[in-house]
Amino acid sequence: MAAASPTSSNRQALGHHHGSCLPHERDALLAFKQGITSDPSGRLASWDEGKEQDCCKWRGIRCSNQTNRVIAIQLRNTPPDGDLKRHPAWETALAGQISPSLISLQHLERLDLSENDISGPAGRVPEFLGLLKNLRYLNLSGMTFTGEVPPQLGNLSKLHYLDLSRPNLFAPVLLGTSLYSTDISWLSNLPLHYIDMSSVDLSRIVDWAHVVNMVPSLNVLRLSECSLASANESIQHVNLTGLEELSLFGNNFDHPVASCWFWNLTSLQYLQLAATFLHGQMPYALGGMASLKELDLSNSVGSIDIMTANMSSLCSLENLDLHYSYLSGDVLQLLPQCFPNKLKELHLGGNEFTGMLPDWIGQQWSSLQILELYSNGFTGHVRFDIGMLNNLHTLQLYENQFTGPLPSEIGMLNNLVVLNLSDNIFTGPLPSEIGMLINLLTLDLSNNRFTGSVPTNIGMLSNLTYMDLSSNSLSGIITREHFDGLERLKTINLSNNILRIVVDPEWFPPFKLQRATFASCQMGPLFPAWLRLQTDIDNLDVSNTSIFDSLPDWFVTTFYNATEVYMSNNGINGTLPKNLENMTSLNILYLDSNKLTGQIPQLPINLYSLDISRNYFSGPLPRNLGAPNLLHLSLFSNHITGTIPQYICELNLGALDLANNYLEGAFPQCFQRRMMLRILVLNNNMLSGKLQSILETYTELQILDLAWNKFTGSIPSTITKLGGLFHLNLAGNSISGDLPCHLSNLTSMKGQSTDSFIIFRVNMSVSTKGQERYYYNLAIYDMVSIDLSSNQLSGKIPEEITSLEGVVNLNPSRNNLTGKISEKIGDMHLLESLDISGNNLYGQIPQSLSNLTYLGSLNLSHNDLTGRIPSGGQLDTLYAQNPLMYDGNIGLCGYPLQKNCNGSGEPKHSDLKRDGQDSKVLTLSFGLGLGYVVGLWSVFCVMLFKRSWRLAYFQLFDKAYDKFFVFLSCYMGEMDKNDSETLGH
Repeated sequence: MAAASPTSSNRQALGHHHGSCLPHERDALLAFKQGITSDPSGRLASWDEGKEQDCCKWRGIRCSNQTNRVIAIQLRNTPPDGDLKRHPAWETALAGQISPSLISLQHLERLDLSENDISGPAGRVPEFLGLLKNLRYLNLSGMTFTGEVPPQLGNLSKLHYLDLSRPNLFAPVLLGTSLYSTDISWLSNLPLHYIDMSSVDLSRIVDWAHVVNMVPSLNVLRLSECSLASANESIQHVNLTGLEELSLFGNNFDHPVASCWFWNLTSLQYLQLAATFLHGQMPYALGGMASLKELDLSNSVGSIDIMTANMSSLCSLENLDLHYSYLSGDVLQLLPQCFPNKLKELHLGGNEFTGMLPDWIGQQWSSLQILELYSNGFTGHVRFDIGMLNNLHTLQLYENQFTGPLPSEIGMLNNLVVLNLSDNIFTGPLPSEIGMLINLLTLDLSNNRFTGSVPTNIGMLSNLTYMDLSSNSLSGIITREHFDGLERLKTINLSNNILRIVVDPEWFPPFKLQRATFASCQMGPLFPAWLRLQTDIDNLDVSNTSIFDSLPDWFVTTFYNATEVYMSNNGINGTLPKNLENMTSLNILYLDSNKLTGQIPQLPINLYSLDISRNYFSGPLPRNLGAPNLLHLSLFSNHITGTIPQYICELNLGALDLANNYLEGAFPQCFQRRMMLRILVLNNNMLSGKLQSILETYTELQILDLAWNKFTGSIPSTITKLGGLFHLNLAGNSISGDLPCHLSNLTSMKGQSTDSFIIFRVNMSVSTKGQERYYYNLAIYDMVSIDLSSNQLSGKIPEEITSLEGVVNLNPSRNNLTGKISEKIGDMHLLESLDISGNNLYGQIPQSLSNLTYLGSLNLSHNDLTGRIPSGGQLDTLYAQNPLMYDGNIGLCGYPLQKNCNGSGEPKHSDLKRDGQDSKVLTLSFGLGLGYVVGLWSVFCVMLFKRSWRLAYFQLFDKAYDKFFVFLSCYMGEMDKNDSETLGH
């Protein structure tokens, strides 16, 4: 960026002085100090005449070495190491107000109070600063001033540098308290080289461009986020021939980019137009801005046609930033192709650019330091000449469609610090030359199709802090050779590969990991002993890693500082540590799908998500879980007994899943509404009681599954107040009474969007289309369902239920419902499964059912429906899938049944008679057959299991056989005798 050059008097101010400061100026400085109420960093500690009379030696004060006059006050709030991330500005900021005593410093040339909090109770920029006639440099940036910028600053006739910008690093700004100006014409009176009024509200100034054009000495103009309305003023003669930097980002210029007034400023070196809503074609004049070093059009939510930009001759261009600007096209062909090329930074991420890396990239872009093409549609291979970019330190190509192998020349980029190629389609093995990238800090090759083993010389990356090789097809064994050189490694992710990690139990890793993710790697069967030394772990994921061991006794002490631990889908056995509550930093613990036993111990106090489902925990729930901030609790499919403790009422849970246990009794009576709970799943227990208390306590439910319990009573009308409810399952209880009215109030079942809610984990089964289907996490939001089956409900099905157009699964089967099926059933156009079998419904099947184009399962059997079966749409094919869908409705006729209808649309009398006879014959045949089978098997079973009967039976059979043989022999002998006598005659 351009910077104002120091004036001769500034250089004088930075030099040494001789003699002592003037007493009245020392008094003025002490008065200024009295206005400071807080000095956390002790910058004014030396301002003490008891320790040092000469104020010229005080910190932040500079005097003229000729006159001993104070000419500079430099109290900018800068952290000791300059790192605002580690040391935010508010930690060291001066607080208080600016004393009017500064007026006594009439020779003051430089005043820098930036990044402090000394705006005073009034919060206004002091007007008296306009009396400092010799002031050349004024920096009040980053302060919480409000109100109007005083026009008295226009009296500073020698002012070269003015900074009133408001990045506000140390305190939040309240709405409506901005610094503003309604008139900046006073700027034209000043010989300014540098103006920065960023974040000062200038929305009421329409001629701002004309005003700054009257300051021909300007080199730098920064008016970012000033609420300027336009930049398309018509200026006949541009005076800003020396302007080098123009920053206007964050203003709402909703007009064509080509109409802006500044395109003829050929002196411009830095032009920042990010987030300005400009649109349309780029001006041809851009190609004439030969001095341009930086062009920033990033975050432009307008529709700039970048493909019309003439950039091929911008040979001075060093930085081009177009990231996240909704741009498209093969932009790489438009870039400067000068030789030598000065391009250092290319930020094109987050667009819809296409094309391939040009074959001249290594030769013409040899100066490139940053290449960011992420989140676009680039294709093709990364060519071998990528290795010629010797100055490159950041290469980010993630979220594209690059293919092919990674060239070995990648190892020639010895200055590379960041390499992120994730989410592409790279194939082949990882080149061993990656181990030559000795300065690499970040390596991310995740979500590709790399194969083969991980090269061992990846362990030579001694500066590496972040490594992610997850979600590839890497295979083989990871040994200590891969790890021994990674001394600075903090994050590692090898998950979702086919890797086996084999290290000696006594191995001492050289690193201290903070995030370790090994999901789906093979680490077992024993719990990895080398993890014992990873006491800095914040996030650990060893899910599905074939660990068949108990949790080690050092588990709690080693992972004491962990906030997230994932150990699902293993064979971990034994009990949870009794001192688990000591892991006070733990927020998320997932140990589901293991073989843990015993009772649930006291939980860590800061835990907010716990999933220990699909284990063998037994006994009752503790009366106090010990985690008051718990938001998500999943304990389904265990052996938990007893009742649900009253403590549940004290938790602001968002999701509670206790399904498939042995819980009994009533749900606790809560005396305070809990607005947070969105998911309540209690199915397959032995819970009893009524629904009223649950619905009155949890008024924001989205998923309610109480199926297969012992709940009684009716469905209260308060259920219709659950506007967010989209999944209701009350099947398999003893609920009776009529269905409530006003079901149209269930707006989320109409397909209308509701307030979203972060779901930690959802794992639910839904009975639909005649089978159990499982839904995970956000997929459940697509299953809008009402299941009231297998209860004792009576009365009619309210017609309002047909207004729930978003319902996918509707199942009120096996109840005592009466009435007709509403003709409006066809309005439920998303319905995929409809089961109203086993009720007492009568009347005709509505023709509108044929409108349900998504319907994949229909069951109307065992009702009293009559008339002709409608045809069309899905109805013509569903019968082939379920031939029993109309069974038990003797009054139905027509295709696809083998019953003809008469002229009035009813079954013919002969069909009904034949049906009755056929039914009797079928009943008789079935009874005879059943009796025969039962009798035969009774005798057979008795003989099979009772030896004495079996012997008696076969002895009887032998005797009968002997008698029959004797009888047959005698009979045959008698016949032979008779035949002889006959022949003798």
